[in-house]
Amino acid sequence: MNQDRTAGALRRLPVQKRSVERFERLLDACAELLDEVGYAELTTKEVARRAEVPIGTLYQFFSDREGLIGALATRNLESFLARVADRLEREAPDGVVGIVEVTVDEFVAMRRTITGFGVVDFGAVGEDHVLEPNRDNNTAVAGSLRALTASLAGVQDNAELEIAVRVALECADGVLQLAFRTDPQGDPQLIAECKRVLNSYLNDRVRLLATSQRA
Repeated sequence: MNQDRTAGALRRLPVQKRSVERFERLLDACAELLDEVGYAELTTKEVARRAEVPIGTLYQFFSDREGLIGALATRNLESFLARVADRLEREAPDGVVGIVEVTVDEFVAMRRTITGFGVVDFGAVGEDHVLEPNRDNNTAVAGSLRALTASLAGVQDNAELEIAVRVALECADGVLQLAFRTDPQGDPQLIAECKRVLNSYLNDRVRLLATSQRA
């Protein structure tokens, strides 16, 4: 491999059908191995072997292991946002309570059912810039959720909302991590408390934002 490669970089995205299939097989194999051996023991060699793809093909797409993890985290985030958006469109919840309910429920559902998600959801422990080089993982996720929050809560998407969603996400991240440490399926009481905390905080912040924006 070239010594000047950027750690964590995605070399290229697949275009042809065969390349797309190999790319997805590599991500699937990565997720499976994360559940089996954990993040620290994951190797690109074993991912390629599990995916039945030559190691050279893996390095056509990913510069290194961190690039592979970044692509898996990105796929997880895209899936999460699509699930949230789909439910919000179908159910048309009213205000903050509905947004919180859907967002937390979809995260919990993915944590329970998606292979590897418990190890790498939208990032990895000790790897703070998996999704984007210039923003930490939670800031990148919060940025993706802001537009949905602004639209459904009836406020402008501005710097104040950015901070509110960022703080809410940090709170949710901490409580949900605790919920899944306590119970492999997620402690129901702690999940409910997560929603309670988010509703209390975001309702207050959105109300203040709406008032200031009307003034």
